[in-house]
Amino acid sequence: MNLLSIGASYRTADVAVLERLAISGPEVPELLQRLVAQPYVGEAVVVSTCNRVEVYAAVSGFHGGLGDICNVLSEHSGIPANELAGHLYVHYGEAAVQHSFRVSSGLDSMVVGEAQILGQLRDAYHAATEVDSAGRLLHELMQQTLRVGKRAHAETGIDKAGQSVVTAALDLATEHLGTDLSGRSALVVGAGAMGALSVATLTRSGVGPLRITNRSHERAARLAELYGATAVPFEDLEQVLREVDIVVCATASTEPVLTRARLENVGHDLVVLDLAVPRDVAPDVAGLPGIVVIDIDSLAASRRTHPVAAETAAVEQIVAGEVDSFLAWLRGAEIAPTVAALRTRAEDVVAAEMRKLISRRPEFTEEQRGDVSRTLHRVVQQLLHSPTVRVRQLAAEPGGDQYAALLRQLFDLDVPLATSANAVPEIGGNA
Repeated sequence: MNLLSIGASYRTADVAVLERLAISGPEVPELLQRLVAQPYVGEAVVVSTCNRVEVYAAVSGFHGGLGDICNVLSEHSGIPANELAGHLYVHYGEAAVQHSFRVSSGLDSMVVGEAQILGQLRDAYHAATEVDSAGRLLHELMQQTLRVGKRAHAETGIDKAGQSVVTAALDLATEHLGTDLSGRSALVVGAGAMGALSVATLTRSGVGPLRITNRSHERAARLAELYGATAVPFEDLEQVLREVDIVVCATASTEPVLTRARLENVGHDLVVLDLAVPRDVAPDVAGLPGIVVIDIDSLAASRRTHPVAAETAAVEQIVAGEVDSFLAWLRGAEIAPTVAALRTRAEDVVAAEMRKLISRRPEFTEEQRGDVSRTLHRVVQQLLHSPTVRVRQLAAEPGGDQYAALLRQLFDLDVPLATSANAVPEIGGNA
C-alpha cells in the first residue's frame, strides 16, 4: 500500500467548485465507507474546510486509486470526472507525506501560518477512526502530521503572519470601511467552530456591540455568554441586519442564509464576510447598492498575508526533516514482514531437521531431543541476528526498499503483497 492525497483548494478551484465538493459533517462517515469500498483504496481520511477538500488514502496502485477516488468525489459533487480533474492536485508517496506536513504547518493555507487547520485535521482523523477507515498507514501519517504541525507552530514564528481566515477577511473589511473596526457594530451568523473563531477575533479587534445568531438559539446564547456578546433570535435576522456595520456568516447550511430579499432593504452600507463553504450569501446579492461581500474567492485573490522568508524557511526545514523520518519508518515497516518470513523459514528448517533426526534416532530421550532442538535454535538465531539487525538499518536509508526484495529473492521467501487496510506499506514514488 502507498500514500495518495487528492484534493482541491483555493489554489486550484473557485468557491463554486469548492462548495459542490464540500462534505458536511454528517456526510463524512458515508463518504469514507464509499471510499474504502473501492477496489484500490484500503484506507481513507477526508478533510473538508472552507477552502480545501482533500482525501488522504492508502492505495494498492496509483492509477487505480486515483480513478477510484476521483469517481467517488465526482459522484458526491455532481461534477463530471473529466471536469473535476482540472481542479484537483495529486500527491503520491513521498510527495503525499510532504503535502500533509505542509498543510498541518500552515504553509499551504490561504493565510499562511494559521493554526485552525490543525483542529480540522484532528477532526478528520477522529471521523476516520470512528468508522475504521484509517488503518496502520494513515494512523501513523495523521498522528505524525498533527505532531509536525504543533512543532512548526511551537518552534517558529510562522503563525505571526495571520491567525486565521477571519483575520484576513477583517483586514479587507477594514479597507472597505476606511477605518479600523473598533466601535463598529457586528453580527456573527453561526455558532459553530468558524463562528466561535469569528467572535473571538472580532472581540480582540475591539468590535462592538457584537451580536450572535444561530438557528439553535441555545448555542448562540452559550457563545455570547463567553464573550460578553448578545444572542439574538434567528427570526430577527432581517431586523438586526439593518442595525450593524459588519456581518460574518459562517454556518454549515447547504442553502444561502443571506438572500437578496434579506439584504436588499438594509438601507445602509454593510460589509458581509462570507466564510462558509457552501456560501452563505446568495450569488444574486452581488450588485446590491451599499452591500460589499468578501468571500473565499476575494481572500484568495488578495493573497495579502505572508510570513517573512526566515519563518517560512524554518518551517520548511522542519517539514523536510520530518518527511525523512517518516520515510525511514515506512522503509523499516516494509522490511519487517520480510525479516519475519526469513525467521519463520529458519524455524521451519529447524523443525524439519528435528523430525528427521527423531525418526533416525528414536532412542533419544525427551531431554536429549530438547537439548538438540534448543542448540539448533540458538545457532540459527545467532546466525540471523547480525544480518537482520543490519538489514533493518539499511532499509531505513534512502533506497533501502531494495534490501527487502533481495532477501525475498535470495531465500525464496513468500511474503504476501500488501492489499488490506492494515497491511505493511510499500515505498513508492511521486506524481
